[in-house]
Amino acid sequence: MFSRYNKSTPPGRTGAPTAVPTSAPAAGIGARAAAPVSQKTAAEAAASDRDKKRKERLTELKVEIHKRLLEDLNLSALESASEQNLRQEITSLASEALDDMSVALNKEDRLALTQELYDEVMGLGPLEPLLKDESINDILVNGPKRIFIERAGKLELSDVTFRDERHLLRIIDKIVSAVGRRVDESNPYCDARLQDGSRFNCMIPPIAVDGSLVSIRKFKKDKLRIDDLVRFGAFTDEMAAYLQAAVSCRLNIIVSGGTGSGKTTTLNALSSFIDNHERVLTIEDTAELQLQQVHVGRMESRPANVEGKGAVTQRDCLRNALRMRPDRIIVGETRGEEVIDMLQAMNTGHDGSMTTIHANNPRDAISRLENMVAMAGIEMPLKAVRSQIASAVNLMVQASRLQDGTRRMTSITEITGMEGEVISMQEVFRFERLGVDPSGRIVGRFNATGIRSSYSDRFRQWGYDLPASIYEPTV
Repeated sequence: MFSRYNKSTPPGRTGAPTAVPTSAPAAGIGARAAAPVSQKTAAEAAASDRDKKRKERLTELKVEIHKRLLEDLNLSALESASEQNLRQEITSLASEALDDMSVALNKEDRLALTQELYDEVMGLGPLEPLLKDESINDILVNGPKRIFIERAGKLELSDVTFRDERHLLRIIDKIVSAVGRRVDESNPYCDARLQDGSRFNCMIPPIAVDGSLVSIRKFKKDKLRIDDLVRFGAFTDEMAAYLQAAVSCRLNIIVSGGTGSGKTTTLNALSSFIDNHERVLTIEDTAELQLQQVHVGRMESRPANVEGKGAVTQRDCLRNALRMRPDRIIVGETRGEEVIDMLQAMNTGHDGSMTTIHANNPRDAISRLENMVAMAGIEMPLKAVRSQIASAVNLMVQASRLQDGTRRMTSITEITGMEGEVISMQEVFRFERLGVDPSGRIVGRFNATGIRSSYSDRFRQWGYDLPASIYEPTV
């Protein structure tokens, strides 16, 4: 017993004797193999009902013991406690509570109960096992009773639930308060990040009608490199060689794609080609980029406080970054008025800058840039805006998430200038869909278009003499 984790001992507690069913009774040894189907169905339904009641009772016990833990544990001492000591203390206090309540549990249920109590005290409750499961990419909460997970690009309903809406709101508040943000009726939505770097977004009632909505994009502990993406089939070795030359030669690159298409992953991988001697500044709403260089300065925007003051936008960070002698500026996602400062930075000595943008194809990405410039309130003729974009952006990399859940780099397109009032573009590589196999997976191939890069001379001057064969299409 670790007394430093305990408050003063409360008065003795008493509880009505109760018992938790530990497992469904085994089928009789002499049961006939050829039992009627109706009897089997009834037995399965009865077993399912017993299991449901058992889980409900265990949940009730967890709630009661959790209340006692909050009363008994010295919460101020938990920060300095080791995980082993804290687990022993929670196990001891849980055993005492079960004895007081005259509840008998088998070893398996005791271990599960202790783990859930530890997750409630030190972690994120029901979300904790999902966060530890490395096969899960996204966690999507639609109210306290419906938690979906994404594995291998496919959504499925999990068996994890919260006790009620209050329980879910408590976990949400625990997450956002840890990074100095808030969520309440006056500010019912929030972007934040978990301790491991996972991206977190929530929206609570009354805006969320059927219960709080939470989405968590899990942080990859292992940084994916270009070689990993090639191995996974996201693009080919020839495309990787071209992108290495483009990044090393300081072309300005925009990675476009839809939600969950792998834009940030692609941007992280491309950043691996940046030389370690360059000073790189990153600007994001929620810090999630994992740059692999030595000289990296990271900035994160901040929302307004309760009084509506103190907001620091991406545009504010970008303006300040221009005064910090960066060699390259990387904006996690351009979605608003910061676009004009980003384009100006690309045009004024910060070659090699990169950002991501939501768009379905490279031509749509150009249209979005034009719209964002207009939304910034800057009155410029359309031709001047397009000229600014054409001179600032050199390369568009399109990332897409296909119907089978796989992510592919479906297009690499160069911007070559202006033709009249239209921005001229040429596609160098593309992903060609050939069909669908019996398992539902997309069948296709990456292919060159046969167009030689307009930056070939620049590549050669920087020491990247790419062979002409990589631009030859496969028949």
